[in-house]
Amino acid sequence: MQPIFRSQNAFIVDVDLRSHENNLAHRTREIDRERLIVRRGQPFSITVQCSDSLPPRHQLELVLHLGKRDEVVVKVQKQRGAGDSWWFDQQEAQGEILLTLQSPADAIIGQYRLVVLLMSPDGRIVEKVDEMSFHVLFNPWCKDDVVYLPDERLLHEYIMNEDGVIFMDTWDYIKSIPWSYGQFEDFVMDICFEVLDNSKEALRNSKMDIGSRSDPIYVSRMVTAMVNANGDRGVLMGRWRAPYLDGVAPNRWTGSVPILRQWSKSGIKAVKYGQCWVFAGVACTVLRCLGIPTRLITNFCSAHDVDGNLSLDFVVDFESREEKTDSKWNFHCWVESWMRRDDLPKGNDGWQVLDPTPQELSDGEFCCGPCPVAAIKEGNLGVKYDAPFVFAEVNADIVYWRVLPGGQRQQISVDQRNVGRNISTKSVYGDVREDVTLLYKYPEGSVEEREVYKKAKRRATLQPNEGVEPAQLSLSIRHPNPVFGTDFDVIVEVKNEGGDDANVQLTVHAMAVTYNSLHQGECQRQMNNVTVSAHNAHKEVLRFRYDDYAKCVSDHHLIRVKALAEAQGNSLPIMAVADIPLSLPELHIQVLGKAFVWEQLTAFISFTNPLPVPLTGGVFTLEGAGLLSDTHIYVDGVISPGQKVSVKIAFTPMRTGVRKLLVDFDSDRLKDVKGVASVVVRKKYRNTLPVLSGRF
Repeated sequence: MQPIFRSQNAFIVDVDLRSHENNLAHRTREIDRERLIVRRGQPFSITVQCSDSLPPRHQLELVLHLGKRDEVVVKVQKQRGAGDSWWFDQQEAQGEILLTLQSPADAIIGQYRLVVLLMSPDGRIVEKVDEMSFHVLFNPWCKDDVVYLPDERLLHEYIMNEDGVIFMDTWDYIKSIPWSYGQFEDFVMDICFEVLDNSKEALRNSKMDIGSRSDPIYVSRMVTAMVNANGDRGVLMGRWRAPYLDGVAPNRWTGSVPILRQWSKSGIKAVKYGQCWVFAGVACTVLRCLGIPTRLITNFCSAHDVDGNLSLDFVVDFESREEKTDSKWNFHCWVESWMRRDDLPKGNDGWQVLDPTPQELSDGEFCCGPCPVAAIKEGNLGVKYDAPFVFAEVNADIVYWRVLPGGQRQQISVDQRNVGRNISTKSVYGDVREDVTLLYKYPEGSVEEREVYKKAKRRATLQPNEGVEPAQLSLSIRHPNPVFGTDFDVIVEVKNEGGDDANVQLTVHAMAVTYNSLHQGECQRQMNNVTVSAHNAHKEVLRFRYDDYAKCVSDHHLIRVKALAEAQGNSLPIMAVADIPLSLPELHIQVLGKAFVWEQLTAFISFTNPLPVPLTGGVFTLEGAGLLSDTHIYVDGVISPGQKVSVKIAFTPMRTGVRKLLVDFDSDRLKDVKGVASVVVRKKYRNTLPVLSGRF
């Protein structure tokens, strides 16, 4: 038994919270083995050691306090209630009293202070022990909890797994990066509650806030507001273009724990800097830690519809660098959390979209959700919260316009299929991609899809001017999957399907962009007048040299090529757009020997400079839940082209299981180079057989 609190010369000698046994039963042992952490709706036991038998007609009472100023006080009933109240049962034996406490399935989550009272027959407090505390979390294993998820495989992934994979880049060239959620790392749970304690609602009315923490809808909405630092004491400040000199570039983060710890240790000062996948990664950590099943989602070709008309309106203007309000992001990350929505009509339970990236205000705050995925698929935009915005992210039209000499706008084309593609999450079966697009939308062009648009009151797009001849030209852009640091070619092809030759003005513009379409600089531009023979094609080859594009390409290593073909006559121009991601090399990680808990382990990390230029300021950043906290290894001197650099690190695994060692490399000219290695950490069993001696 683990003695916790003692009182001399008293009836109650000490109280054992039985943390080891309870935490194991409540699946919280990974969080802490010494402090009591339980999940609501599930019983747990504590032991009261007594100096003697309970005096006649005396009885024990239990009282729970929540909040720094005891905003909520709960008297624990002595018999089973109706299921919506705390109650306890007691058994006395051998100078001990075993108290079994049962919390309701809708109990408030947070830190409770437990007071044990010995009461006299006339209701006086004879003795009081009140220096005990424990935490209560949501319980997705409890059928009566609104976050109940009846699938152990899903629970292992969406609650217990501390390592994840985030998908990014472009819809047709999807890459992944590892991410350490680390929700069970030391003191992360305390920081998660600190996040809730610093929300605007908590600071405005702490009693109301604590009372609302029984509701995962309220809690998850507060998390989306607090993960970003817009307008509150939130965790992360966003920044979408360099420089990041006064903080950490978003691409350098490999996990949530260093961010949360820095925010807490700095006195809740916003950490610099995050972008969508970093916001989503931190939110996933907080929500999993609190007990809400959560997964990270990537939506490729994601729309940011500012005016709410369910379309992205882009004016084709190759001369202007003006950035429009609507935008299409190559990818955008949010999280989904699993819960029952008793506040909405039937059919809205299950996965809920929660987006912590600060984009638009929701009820006056930079938060988004929870919004039922089922409502998005069915076009039910009247449900809470933020359904029109989420619907547009996966369904908006892209409408291209041009400005005529008189100032009128002319519609060029409407793209109804290019938003919301390959919506992805990590599979429960490993570090591979699971496509969840059909959870958000019916197949493109299906009857159901048309009906959903009609229900969503989708704006009727304008039709091209009547009398315009059918297009005889087609335009395409072909490109390889180039590696950053190499030269490569892009081919723009104009095909003429008509019976007459076509005189075409072909304009091509290549620019470096961020993943959310912010222009970083021009890479190449050209305009040619060409004649495309009937039933033939014309090809323009653009050569991209590293020396040229390296001057403007962003940390996202992305080049956007736009082409516009205008034929003489009455036909409309045609347009094509291609995003070209530049792939990066990988780090090589070698872990030597077998890994045992609390025994030193050695790893070698190597990297070869793939660029034709030297690198300086090299730094490796390592972390891994259960393996080591974030660690930096600096590389002295210059890394020449083609040179291989190796570093060695020794660390001591702290927890058993399959762990991930995550490594990031950054330098002056090359950033965001990632590597990951799996480490199976075992418990070392020693030979404990007795040594026998004597004659036989």
